[in-house]
Formats: sequence, structure tokens, C-alpha cells
Amino acid sequence: MTGLKAFVETLKGKPVAVFGMGITGLSVVKALKKAGAKIVAGDDHPESVETLKKLNIEILGNIEDRDFSKFAFLLLSPGVPLTHPQPHPVVSAAQEAGIEVIGDVELWHRCYPDVKTIGITGTNGKSTTTSLTHHILKEGGLKTVFGGNIGNPVFEMKVPAKEGVVVLELSSFQIDLCPEFRPDIAILLNLTPDHIDRHGTMENYAAVKARLLEGTKGERTLTGIIDVEDTLTQKIYEAALETGARRLLPVSTAKVLESGIYVQEGVLYDATGEGILKVGDLEEIKSLKGLHNHQNAACAYAAARAAGMAPLDIFAAMQSYPGLQHRQFLVRTINGVAYVNDSKATNAAASAMALACRQNIYWIVGGRKKETGLDGLEIFASNIKHAFLIGESSEDFAKWFETYGVDFTRCFTLENAILKAHAIAQENRGQPGGAGSVLLSPACASFDQYKNFEHRGDHFTDLVEKLTEEVPG
Repeated sequence: MTGLKAFVETLKGKPVAVFGMGITGLSVVKALKKAGAKIVAGDDHPESVETLKKLNIEILGNIEDRDFSKFAFLLLSPGVPLTHPQPHPVVSAAQEAGIEVIGDVELWHRCYPDVKTIGITGTNGKSTTTSLTHHILKEGGLKTVFGGNIGNPVFEMKVPAKEGVVVLELSSFQIDLCPEFRPDIAILLNLTPDHIDRHGTMENYAAVKARLLEGTKGERTLTGIIDVEDTLTQKIYEAALETGARRLLPVSTAKVLESGIYVQEGVLYDATGEGILKVGDLEEIKSLKGLHNHQNAACAYAAARAAGMAPLDIFAAMQSYPGLQHRQFLVRTINGVAYVNDSKATNAAASAMALACRQNIYWIVGGRKKETGLDGLEIFASNIKHAFLIGESSEDFAKWFETYGVDFTRCFTLENAILKAHAIAQENRGQPGGAGSVLLSPACASFDQYKNFEHRGDHFTDLVEKLTEEVPG
């Protein structure tokens, strides 16, 4: 809070405009208020405006009636459109007035510019890599906290001392609102189509992600960690090589690298020094099963190496990693059937990772459909015993399952889906391929029925905990 108070003093009484009262916006309003800033805030939803009134915050009101030139800057929540499908009116008003539009991560950086940071982005795997990196550093004795898109707003973190490290999960929306912030260690995991409605094109989306790898040469050494397995990330790696702004550590789970960090047949290798070091067998770590988790582990390992940890200390820390809630998290096993919470899978590419790891899947899928729908998941049709459709995507997805010959049931709600999936999975648990898994992996956003993916995953967990051990029927 000391850094924020010092920053507020530099505003010399000029008010700050804050728009968007989700978790992020509210955290900023509360922090700025506590630091003594003058705040004018707003939201498109009346209930959020009522929350502001209860906090005694001046309401922005009609945007057209405000002179935005009087504000120091506009602090925009990442959920509010910045560019596509068109700028929100509050963004246009700020830009016309010539004031900056920034996000909470950028503001946090301006308050605490000397704190060492690790920034992690990519379409999938961000949360696991963020929590794993934090776990490794903590086990290694470093003072560390994590936050950002993982659900812990930056202004609710306890800022560590100068020798500490802050690990940040960063979405493309957050990076778009960071004109100056670039982490000391930047990680780009992967790129697949997502959020095209908010960026216009895949090229725009990739360009935003690539900004994290920018930087300026100075006293602090900047590191870039990039998984170089797909065309877009390879291009970003090559562009970063040309600028020379960062020391680059390429990562791959698909090929051997002459210089870098890679995984072959589940074994993690470090080829960043003289010779090749066999670090350890990732297949031995239950919480890091699957090729996607090997990618997460390799990138987290690279970050810990860049932070100064020794290879074997890093691998020892990985072995105690418990896994991440809402990301292929085993909630319970009943009569051999696994009940898995993968609510964090909000697009098809994320669900593919869970579908590839299992057989005899009783798949709970659906919600607010992304542009790509279930495209590409047909290759896993033989792994799916039955699908249970929930949310507003139910009818669209029913056509997809009919096309690929997968049995399905329209359930619409998660409660119905779990009861039906539980009954069918328990009845069929003696089939070849094992007892199977009841898998919540929606491949969709949650906003049709839930506040966020955490809310959806917590509901799944609560419902699973209430299931009885007795075989239904």
C-alpha cells in the first residue's frame, strides 16, 4: 500500500476514472480509496453501481456529460471492450480527451516498479503454469506471491520485499491495457484461436500476446521463455531474437532443442548450458500428467532457472505440486469412477487436453459457446462414452454430437448433468478401458449460468461431494 499511496500523491488531487466493477475493478476502487485517491467510477450494470454507492464512491453517470480531460487516467477493467467489436463509449470518451486508458496491472507496476515479476500468457495452461511456478519458487525458499488473471487481483496481493518475486497470469485483455509494463521474465505458452471477438483477428490476438516479450535493455536482465512448437509462437520467437531485448529460452515438448529446454517421452531435459542435463521424469508426477502439463512444467522450470534456482531443486519442488483447482482436478473417486473438475477449459483447445488423457469419458460440456465451438474435438469421439449438454449451447452442440455419432443427453443444468452422468458411469464401470471419468470440461465460457469458471467448478465440486457411494439403480 505504501507504493500506491506514493503514486496517488503524484496525482496532486486529480481524480481517477474507473470503469467496470467486476472483481478487478472493485479491487482497484477499494485500494485507491484506501490510499486517499479521488475516484469517479461506473459500470453498465445497475447492481454494480449500487455497490459503488454503498462504498461512497462518486458515480460516473452519463458518459457524455463528463469532461474526461479532468481525470488523471481511465482505469479500465479487462472485461470492458477496448478495441473490438468496437470501443466501449467510455474508452472513446477517454481517448478523445487525450487521457491514458490503462489496466490494474499497469497501475500496479507504476506503483511498484522495482518488484521482480514473472508474467505468463498463452491461450491455454496459464493458470497451471502460474501456480506451478509460484509453488516451485516458494519451495525453493524465495519470497513469492501470485495474482492477475488467475483470480487474485494484483491490488489484493501482499507485495513482497525487493528480493521477492511476483508471478502474474496475464490475459490478452490485461496485456492490451499495459502500455509500459513488461515483466522481467516473460512466458508465452501457446497460441490457438480464442477471444477473436475482442481482438478482431487471430493476427491481432497474437500481436497482443507478443507484447509481453518486448522490453528495453537496461540494468535489469530480461528473459523471454517461448514454447516454439506452433507457427505463430515460432514467428514471435524469431522476432524476439532479432530485437535482442531479452535473453531467450526456447521450450518444446515436440522436438529436441540444441539449446533450450525440452521434453522427450515424458522426461525433462535442460540444454541451456554445456551438455544436456536430464532433469527428471515428469510422468512420475501425478499432478502433471499429459503433454499439455509437460509444456506447463517445462516453462515453469525455465522461469525458475531464470530466477536462479538449481535444476534438481526445481524438480524436487515439482514433485510436491498438488495441482490446480478447476484444471483437471480430481474431486473424488466413486467405485473406481473419477469425477474431474476441468471448469477452466473455456474453449475447445483446452478441453482437448482433458479428452486426450482419458478413455470412457462421461463428458459434461456446454455454456456460452466460443466462436470455434467444438471444432477439432471430433478426433476424441472414440474416447467419449456419453455427453451431457448444459447451458445455452445445448442445441448447437447436439447437432455436433449427432454429426460425429456420439451418444448425448440434453441436461441444460449442471445438476441434471451430474445425476445422469453419475448413473450411467456407475452402471457401465465394468467396460473395457477402465471405470471411466465423469468430466466437467465445458469448452465454453460460463457466463450464461455462472459468474465465472470458478463459480461453475465450485458448483460441480459441491454436487459431486453430495453423491452417494451406492450404485444408482
